[in-house]
Amino acid sequence: MLRTDPNISDPDGFYAELIAAHDGLSEDQSAALNARLILILANHVGDMGTLREALAAARSAAR
Repeated sequence: MLRTDPNISDPDGFYAELIAAHDGLSEDQSAALNARLILILANHVGDMGTLREALAAARSAAR
């Protein structure tokens, strides 16, 4: 089951680190960093049902 309630102890700090990770990268490098991060986290989650829920949630938010 996909957890959508807040679960990061310092969300602002994480966001700042995420933005800082993109500092100085080109648009292509930034997109590649995002893709690698997604795949690393997806591997950590590991459960296909949860990953499918996350894909559906992200897709519906994009509409």
